Amino acid sequence: MKVLITPRSYGKHSDAPLRLLADRGVEAVRNETGGIMPEPELKAAISGADGVIVGVDPLTADVMSHAPGLKAVAKYGVGTDNIDMGYCAEHGVKVSKTPGANSDAVADYTFALMLALARRVVAIDRGCRRRDWTKITASDVAGRTLGLIGLGAVGKGVARRAGGFGMDILASDVYWDEDFASGCGVKRADVDGIMEASDFISLHAPLTAETKHIVDGRRIALMKRGAFIVNTARGGLIDEDALLAALTAGRIGGAGMDVFTEEPPGDERWYGLGNVILGSHCAASTVGAAENMGMMATRNLIADLGI
Repeated sequence: MKVLITPRSYGKHSDAPLRLLADRGVEAVRNETGGIMPEPELKAAISGADGVIVGVDPLTADVMSHAPGLKAVAKYGVGTDNIDMGYCAEHGVKVSKTPGANSDAVADYTFALMLALARRVVAIDRGCRRRDWTKITASDVAGRTLGLIGLGAVGKGVARRAGGFGMDILASDVYWDEDFASGCGVKRADVDGIMEASDFISLHAPLTAETKHIVDGRRIALMKRGAFIVNTARGGLIDEDALLAALTAGRIGGAGMDVFTEEPPGDERWYGLGNVILGSHCAASTVGAAENMGMMATRNLIADLGI
């Protein structure tokens, strides 16, 4: 039995998930490209596979058609926008996810981006390396208003952390958890209300047809002058051209971007902006999260393959 494994951090810190597969006689084929696998490489690697453990690589219908015996896909994470779910349903391919495995890691990174943006950590560090000890005035975090677009596992983690900073928290979510919200002092608001009232806005929604560009030019124009926006979810949630225009004009305070529609982004404007912190889709990249996702994805795949 053959299983294709695309996430580069899978088994990096512990060989336990690989041993689980080996104990069941599985031939594990690893991603050797050094990055996200392009479709041509995926088509070649997936040939003859019974299962796939996939990260953010494009598991399109065309790719999966090269593995006619494919039975199961285990997502190494929770977002399935890179998997053609229609193809899987039509061909009886089981799809699993690893909810909660990396939630704390992503929530930590989200809050790290908020703090770094507000306190201008990157600019201060760069100045000090030039022996420039000029004091840089930054923005406050404690007591400010945080708006969460999405209150799932990661959004809840960010809300808990914000509570320690005495922040007022607004949130929007289709599946509203009133028990959590009331317990953590989270107030429900619509997306427009969040954009208007928040000093910090953080995105934690899945990418669907309904949420694509949920933060568009109109909503960016609603933001307070000097407000910050953070995206550790999916790049397509934000109209990146509209955000770039606002950042270039200094209309908002800054952005922390761990995810982009195209990774790495091809638009050169991102690399010259001083009010942006760029990330390489690394919010979930901690030892603990990788171990959790690796074991959970492996167990999910083993169960779905029935081995």
